Amino acid sequence: MRQVKRIAILGAQNTGKSWLVQALTSQRSTQGWLISDTSPLLTAVFKHLMFADESLYPMALAQQALVDTTLVTGLDLPEVGAGLKSDFPHERSLVDSLLRQALERAGIAYRVVYGQGHQRLNNALLALGLPGEDPAARLVRERAQFAINQGRTVWQCNECSDPECEHKLFTRLLSQRLD
Repeated sequence: MRQVKRIAILGAQNTGKSWLVQALTSQRSTQGWLISDTSPLLTAVFKHLMFADESLYPMALAQQALVDTTLVTGLDLPEVGAGLKSDFPHERSLVDSLLRQALERAGIAYRVVYGQGHQRLNNALLALGLPGEDPAARLVRERAQFAINQGRTVWQCNECSDPECEHKLFTRLLSQRLD
């Protein structure tokens, strides 16, 4: 009997979560996978942001730990037609930051997905360990990642989609601020 693989797509508002879920579920390579558009963790993040209440985090993180793969949508898409008006002018970046912090604190691995349209879908497939739809895009990504890791190019998160490198960069920057 084949076990269902659970994937959660998380991210701030207007970052293409719903589109990505629909695009992924249309792929034959993801048959037998349960792909969810968000999780209780995002509810916990919004409660924290709006009411300074962190009480939902333990339950939400326990649920998130049951997910096989967590994808976080990057902030590279333009914010258009926000569903809810916010009292926070930089809410998307705050939600993104709180979401990543919660995942990091709980030790839950995640991958960040960037790109627009077909490129975003291709990056998500690669992050899930599937062959992307576009072999040429995969080769470009791998070459760009090699150059980034060797310090030969400028850091570009929106081109890379590699949370390990992103994490190393931000960890190093934070440690420099604390020294």
